[in-house]
Amino acid sequence: MSDTPKTNALMQRGADFLGSKYAILCGAMSWVSERNLVSAISNAGGFGVIACGAMTPELLDTEIAETKKRTDQPFGVNLITMHPQLFDLIAVCEKHAVTHVVLAGGIPPKGSVEAIKGGKNPAKVICFAPTLALAKKLLRSGADALVIEGMEAGGHIGPVSTSVLAQEMLPDLSAEHLIFVAGGIGRGSAIAGYLEMGACGVQLGTRFACATESIAHENFKKAFFRASAREAVASVQVDARLPVIPVRALKNKGTEEFTATQREIAGRLDREEIAMAEAQLQVEHYWAGALRRAVIDGDVENGSLMAGQSVGMVKEEEPVAKIIDTLMAESEDALTRR
Repeated sequence: MSDTPKTNALMQRGADFLGSKYAILCGAMSWVSERNLVSAISNAGGFGVIACGAMTPELLDTEIAETKKRTDQPFGVNLITMHPQLFDLIAVCEKHAVTHVVLAGGIPPKGSVEAIKGGKNPAKVICFAPTLALAKKLLRSGADALVIEGMEAGGHIGPVSTSVLAQEMLPDLSAEHLIFVAGGIGRGSAIAGYLEMGACGVQLGTRFACATESIAHENFKKAFFRASAREAVASVQVDARLPVIPVRALKNKGTEEFTATQREIAGRLDREEIAMAEAQLQVEHYWAGALRRAVIDGDVENGSLMAGQSVGMVKEEEPVAKIIDTLMAESEDALTRR
């Protein structure tokens, strides 16, 4: 008998869809959401998601294989829609019979959803929707579930807060569709609130970034423990012709470096040295490199410390299982008190 029956009941649709015990997704964080953290989350009853990011198909192939050695539970793979080898990455996911593919970073290109759902090992498709109009379009285009992510989140963010998105989109969509809520969630009481509004589950990233099983460098984790919510700031767009999706991270020298990098790339656009698609890819490659410096090398001054505003609630290193148990217990307590 579960000791969180109210939460489980509200999560049932999401858990059934994911094939996990709890409808708690781990956000795909480049260099952090890899084999160790992903398998630990799936083993603890959540749903881990590999962050493919800028990986080549060969690297993704290895990462999926290594994750499968560490868990027999379902997990997903997050693919960036602008990746130049997107369809090759989709083929790798199909080869490994990955059950869920998350498409992030823009509108899925033509044929990508069909490729994921129509192969020998068809997978479920989860997409991100920052507006109601785009949510409806993605659902019509074949998305099986959506994540609505507010600007409080870490990494790439949209322009609207989680609470506003939830109020706008859940009443319209949640009765017929599977909607997960993400962005700024650090306590189980918030999970309870979104579940009551109609969400089938939630996604958290920042809360898991400093888990015991996370390979993130000790310096990276310490920076999270010291940080307050107001220190997780969104990047600034310096040139309207270079439509860069804002990124939320802890302010440091790396944040300033990104502003300089944008100016450099915008100058190359001016001089017609590169095309727009290449310019945007260069921005993504900047983030991949900056993240690696912080997460893997521990350079918290010059690297990118991508973090959501819930970072102020991350105070210590804890095992994934304890984090999930705490979130579920907090949610159940909130629902019981109501």
